[in-house]
This record gives sequence, C-alpha cells and structure tokens, in this order.
Amino acid sequence: MNQFSDDKDQSLREDIRRLGRILGDTVRQQHGDQAFDLIETIRQNAIRFRRDADQAARAELEATLDTLSNDQTTQVIRAFSYFSHLVNLAEDQHHIRRTRAHLIAGSAPRQGSLAHTIEALYNTGHDTRQLLDFFQTAQVNPVLTAHPTEVQRKSILNCQMAITRLLDERDRMQLTPEESAANEEALARAVLTLWQTRMLRMSKLSVLDEVENGLSFYDYTFLRELPQLYAGLEDLLSSKDPLHQPVDLPSFMKMGSWIGGDRDGNPFVTASVLEKTLAMQANRAFKFYLEELHTLGSQLSMATLLVQVSPDLLALAQRSPDHSPHRADEPYRLAVSGMYARLAATYKDLLGMEAIIHASGPAPAYTSAEELSADLDTVHRSLLANGSAAITRGRLRHLRRAVSVFGFYLAPVDLRQNSDVHERVVAELLQAANPAVHYLELDEEQRIALLVQEISSSRPLASPYLTYSEETQSELSIYRAAATAQQRYGKGAVPNCIISKTDGVSDMLELALLLKESGLLHPDQARLDVNIIPLFETIEDLQNSAPAMDRLFALPAYARLLASRDHAQEVMLGYSDSNKDGGFLTSGWELYKAELDLVAVFAKHQVRLRLFHGRGGSVGRGGGPSYQAILAQPAGAVQGQIRLTEQGEVITAKYGNPEVGRRNLEVLAAATMEASLLAHTEAAPRPEFLSAMEELSAHAFIAYRDLVYETEGFEQYFWESTVIAEIAGLNIGSRPASRKKSTAIEDLRAIPWVFSWSQCRLMLPGWFGFGAAVQAYLQAHPDNGLQILQAMFKEWSFFSTVLSNMEMVLAKSDIGIASRYAQLVKDESLRNRIFPRIQAEHELTIAVLKTISGQDELLSTNPLLKRSIRNRFPYLSPLNHVQVELLERYRNGDSDERVRRGIHLSINGIAAGLRNSG
Repeated sequence: MNQFSDDKDQSLREDIRRLGRILGDTVRQQHGDQAFDLIETIRQNAIRFRRDADQAARAELEATLDTLSNDQTTQVIRAFSYFSHLVNLAEDQHHIRRTRAHLIAGSAPRQGSLAHTIEALYNTGHDTRQLLDFFQTAQVNPVLTAHPTEVQRKSILNCQMAITRLLDERDRMQLTPEESAANEEALARAVLTLWQTRMLRMSKLSVLDEVENGLSFYDYTFLRELPQLYAGLEDLLSSKDPLHQPVDLPSFMKMGSWIGGDRDGNPFVTASVLEKTLAMQANRAFKFYLEELHTLGSQLSMATLLVQVSPDLLALAQRSPDHSPHRADEPYRLAVSGMYARLAATYKDLLGMEAIIHASGPAPAYTSAEELSADLDTVHRSLLANGSAAITRGRLRHLRRAVSVFGFYLAPVDLRQNSDVHERVVAELLQAANPAVHYLELDEEQRIALLVQEISSSRPLASPYLTYSEETQSELSIYRAAATAQQRYGKGAVPNCIISKTDGVSDMLELALLLKESGLLHPDQARLDVNIIPLFETIEDLQNSAPAMDRLFALPAYARLLASRDHAQEVMLGYSDSNKDGGFLTSGWELYKAELDLVAVFAKHQVRLRLFHGRGGSVGRGGGPSYQAILAQPAGAVQGQIRLTEQGEVITAKYGNPEVGRRNLEVLAAATMEASLLAHTEAAPRPEFLSAMEELSAHAFIAYRDLVYETEGFEQYFWESTVIAEIAGLNIGSRPASRKKSTAIEDLRAIPWVFSWSQCRLMLPGWFGFGAAVQAYLQAHPDNGLQILQAMFKEWSFFSTVLSNMEMVLAKSDIGIASRYAQLVKDESLRNRIFPRIQAEHELTIAVLKTISGQDELLSTNPLLKRSIRNRFPYLSPLNHVQVELLERYRNGDSDERVRRGIHLSINGIAAGLRNSG
C-alpha cells in the first residue's frame, strides 16, 4: 500500500526518503550496523502496526523495545526524534513548494492569502479608498510568549535551518550532477551535525536566554519577511487601482513580545531583566539597520553628472561627515553615509556599543526612529522625483518599512502581572501613607471610590522616606523602568500592561494607581502612557467581563484617561485557564458569549474594542488554525484590530522558516481584513442554535468538572499517568510549572497541564465532555436534536470550527498508547475507575462527531493533516512506548542518569512529532 497516493506528494516522499536514508547512514557510520539494524527493525514494525493494525508487528515492536539497554534506548529515542524533526522540515518545504507551484501556474489565489482576500473585497463592492481607510486604524499584532512547551534548543534550530536551505536549493535550482552530489554531501554533513548536537539543555533557561531565543525569529523571519509582506500588499492594492497609483500603507502589523515582561508567576522577571531585554532587542534592530544602510550606500552610486537630486537630499548629503573626494559627486552615498554616522552615534548613546563598520566621521545621534525614517523618506522622494522610481522599490523600500515597523526597540514588550500582586502592593502603599486605611477589608465599591480618588490626585502615594516590602519595591521599580524605556526608545517600547486574573473594576484601577506612581499616568493632563488591559481567564471571570467593563467605562475619571488612548480599550481573553477550569466546549462557548457582550458594552460607551486572544498552540489551550479562528469570531468582535499570542513550539513551526513565516503573517492580516470588512455571509445563529449550544455547554461542563475536580483520586491519577512530574525537571523554561508549591490541578499552569496530556497521547483537554454533552442533548431532544446539531455544523462557523479543532485533536490521540500510560498508576482500583471512563468518552466523542459532521472517518475533509499524521505518527509510537518503559524504571528507583535523560529526550521527540502539543 503506497503511503503517498497523490502525485503532488512525490517530491515530499522523495525528501522524506532522502533525509531518512541520510539519517540511517549517519547512525550506521556513528554506531555500527547493529544499531542501524535495531532501529530499522523498530521502524518497519512501527509502520506495519500503524498502517495495517498488525498485532504481530505490535507484539514484536513491544518485545524489542522492552529489552533495550539504557544506551540502546537513548539511540532509539534520538533516531526517532530526529526523524520527526526531519519530517517536519520536509513537510514545511513541501508546503512552500506547492504554494510556489500554485503561483507559477497562475491559479486562483488560495483562501487565506491576501490576494484572495483583496479579490473578495473588490468583488463585494469595496474600492481602493475604502481599503486604505481601513488600514489607517487597523492593527494586527502576533505576540511571542515564552512558555515551557518549546523544547528545542537554538542550536538544533540552527542545524534545521541549514537543512532547510539545502532542500530549498534542490527545489529552486536546476542542479548539474556535480551540484546535486555536492548538495547531497552538504545534506549529509548537516544531518551529521544535527546528530552530534546535544538535544537537551544542560541547565535551566534564564529569562534572558528566552529573550535571545525569541530574537532568533527576527533573524530568521521577521526583519526581512514583514517588509516583504507590506511590499506585496501595497503592490496588490496598486494593481487594483485604475490609475495604478503607488500605495504607501501605515505599519498596521507589528510583532509584540511578552518575553522579559511577563511577571505572572515568574519571579525572575525584574526591572533589570526588562532593561536588559529592551537593550537586547534594540541591539538587534540597530545591527540590522546599520548593515542595511552600509549595503544601501554601496548600491546608491548615482553621480550628479548623470542624475539630478532634490534640494532636501542635497542638504542631507552636505551634512554628512564623509569628505572622501571619491564620493564628492555621489550625493546619495554621502546622504546614506551621514545617516549611518548618525545611527552609529545613536547606537553608542543608547547601548554603549560601537558599530562593527566605523562611521566616516562624528555626527549627532538621532533622537528617535522617526528622525531616521524622515531621512530615508528624503532619499525616497528624491529618487522618485528624478526618474529613479525603480530604485526605490528595492533595499530602500524594505529598510524604510523595517524602521517604521521595528523602531529602535524591535518589538513592544508587554508587562503582565497577577491582580493579587497588584492588590497587595496597593494595600501596602495606602496603609503606609495612612495607617487608618485597611484596603483589603474594603468591599468593591469602597475600593473603587478610594482608587478613583487616588488616581485623580497628582500627589504621589509612595514616599522615598518609607521602607516597603521587596514585592512592592519590585513592582514599582519595573513600572519605573518601563517609563524610562519609553523615554529612551520611544513610547512604543512598553505600551501595554496586562492584569492576569482580572475579576473586577478595582483590579484595573489598582494598576492605574501603580502607573501613576511610576510616571506612566498623569492626572493633571488626564493622560495615560500605556494601555491598561484586563485579562479575563476563568469561566466566572469571562461571564463577568462585560459588566466589569460597563462599570469601568461609567467612571468619569477612567473615561478621561481613555480619551488619551484614542477612546480604544483592549481586553484580553484567556483560553488556557478557562479550558482547564471548565473544559474545551464550555470554554469556547463562554469566550464567544463574552465577546458578544463586550461588543454591546463597548458600543454603548462608544469605545473601540480591541481583543487580545491568549491562544496556546494546542486546541486544549485555544489553538487551531488562526484563519478559521479569526473568521469564527462573533460579528463586531474584530473591528480591524486584533492581537493574539504565539506560544511555545508553535513559534518555531510558524516562523522558523522565512517563507512559511511570511505566509502565516499573511494569513493573520487576511483573516483580520475579512472578519472586519466582509459582512458575515452566514446569517446570525438561529435561536435554536444558541439554545442548543447553551445546553451542550452545561452538559459538557458537568462531565468535565465531574472527572477532573470531583473524582476522588484524579489528581493522583494525572500525576502518575503523565510526565507532568518529569516535565518540571526538563530545562525548557524559566517559569515554574505551578503557581504554588502544590500538586493541585487548580494551581497547575494550563501549559504543562495540556502538554502532559499531549505526551501520553490522550489530548484530554481538547475534547473531553463533548460526547457526554451530545448524548445528553439527544436524549432530551429525541425528535429533532440531531438535525439541529447537523444544521449548526453546516451553517454556523463557530460550531464548525469547534468541531474541526476537536477533530484534529482526536486524530492525534491514540487510546491504545494512552492505555500504556494508565498502567503507570500504581493503585489498580484508581486506574480501573478512571481510565475506562476516559476511554468510553473518547469513543463516544468520536462517534457523535462523525454523526454530526457526516464523515465516515476522522480528517476526511482535511487531507493535508491526514497526510502529515500518516507520515509521522508511525515513528511516534516507539517514542511513547520507550517513554513509558523509562518512566517505570525511573519511578521504581533506577538512578541511572541515562534513564532520566532518556525521558527528557523522549519528551522532546514526541513534542516534535505532534508539533502543537502545548
């Protein structure tokens, strides 16, 4: 049976086989024929079992794996883990290959591309002017976060990038036999380097390590691909204009970051770390600009003997410290040389660093990125005015856009802290100023009244003559560091402050008070220098989100501050914790309802709503395809502005490859345009749909809570049947796995919660409760219940997206493998009480999903994911099996370091195979 039935997959098959052969040759060369034969036997049995459900193959596979020595186990894990990595690279390259083939063939634009969206908008009566008006206020921000699901080292990523470049070379060039052999040899070297590169970190990541890892994606993708995206979009809009007028869009899409600013549960993020983070980011931006300016100067060799220049350009050239006689008649070079000198001076002033290539002479530093942009614009306008428009469309165009997008700080860093911390700090400040004030004893309305009074007064609350707790000093210092950063790098350097676990108005006013104390809120000017962003996370908090914002907007003191933020308010919605709190279905439904209620409240107060979606990589944390997720938002929820988190290993999957990265950024822009400008083609959900969803959610909530929070012993079952305890020892993040020193599920962070269920292949947070909910609903509505659910699937994008995401999770789950992990639970009665319940719900959920969607098998309408699972999952089974065996050894007291390391290697390999496990 051919694994690749579609001819379009031939190149993918060849790449996978080529990489697999090279990896096999590497294993043979490094460890001998015996090691190679062992791994090959395991590989073939794994394929037979996965493809044909061959029980003899399973028995042989398990017998082989169970008898491995610790050294052999390590070799097997590394081989299958690296094969998963290589398959990922081959699939990414195939995606690029198919996209390019589609474009070369001149086929209709694909859904999710900007070309498809622009065409759809013009076909529905929009014109260029309307689209340009949209972009004046549009805002699309993917925000990178550091979370403990990114298990790959940067060194591994660098090896993978080298392999990717060689695969791409084979696609884009007609290689001679000699060149093909050289490419094959280079691939062998790259795979050998990968094999000999340590997969695991030797020590735990620091916050600044995470910052450095995040910056890698600017090198790989963002610094060059974002300007390319803008250029393509501008050209697309210009081509639609009857006069083909050039288009110059505002920079509506920018990256954001939490890395170095997210303090919620991470004591290692301090004022000093924030300052170093911003310096590291600025260093990356300056190095890029200096390099680009140097190259640009070498390219703009036009002489006054042959071209004319504008007076502004001539003045810019005359200010240059470059007095070389060889460039005396080359004003563009002189102008760029002067800009380089000024930027080098700025680099030294801000960061104390010297440009690698020294400037031609001293020059005054730029006071802002806007000044640099203005000089670049002068060059641009002179070229346009003097017959050199074509030259403006190359490096200069991309550099102008880069400076506009990245400024001197590269990416805005959000600050985030838990509302409980703010509450304690404010209570201490108030009581230190007036011992009669017992803030923690006040009710909500009393707190609001007191806080409004304080934020309306210019009198500082904190005193330099008083001694405060370490926590209070730390909070004040980081906000003061943010104020300093705005002065140093620009207002956009630290523009957002997020309050985790927001459940009321006082939580937002407490932050306002701390901002006042730090110079970021100015009562006398009614000016706020940052956005105050509530994060509603639990089911109860989501339900209270709209009333809380209604109450906040009704406060005149806050309304005045909001005017200084262009009457726009951002609200963040937490997908992860709401899922852990109430289950997959209830979380999705409560988020949907919260958005509808927020839209109404914001319209009532004439405030522009910007939603920030705290989505994880996995469906259990709000993940899934971004395009469908944005389009499935309720009407009015995407008003040209959206922010969303990009987390964990998903960052690598989306942005580790430049072309794939640009496509993913394009998808976000296209979906935001469609959700904002295209009237919802589907009618508003029918009342019976809303009623059905409410019933389903209630049933699912009961089923989920009954298992996770009300089943005696479930906490113990979770800790023993998953790798949660071992994840805590893996050096994959700076933040602790739990908010408190306890094993309670309530205190566990959502990220390791989902990650652990993914490792054992149950994926429980992404589906549990749906089967029971549908069963209960059909029992209550025997006559027309199924017809209603099927109509919901066909007519309502929210419901179909929910089911589509759940289907992806179920397709990646494997109840047979999960049963092996259940055997790790020592209490047999506990195991027998819980696993059969999970297994029954898994079977029921798949059955009702197929019935509602009308499919005979999972993923019948998603051939790409189906192909991906077919390619990679036979190689995951051995990793899971070995992981169970090693967990048994480790928990039974085997102190061999190779056992512990093997567990961590298997976690890495399984995460690579799943790609979005946390």
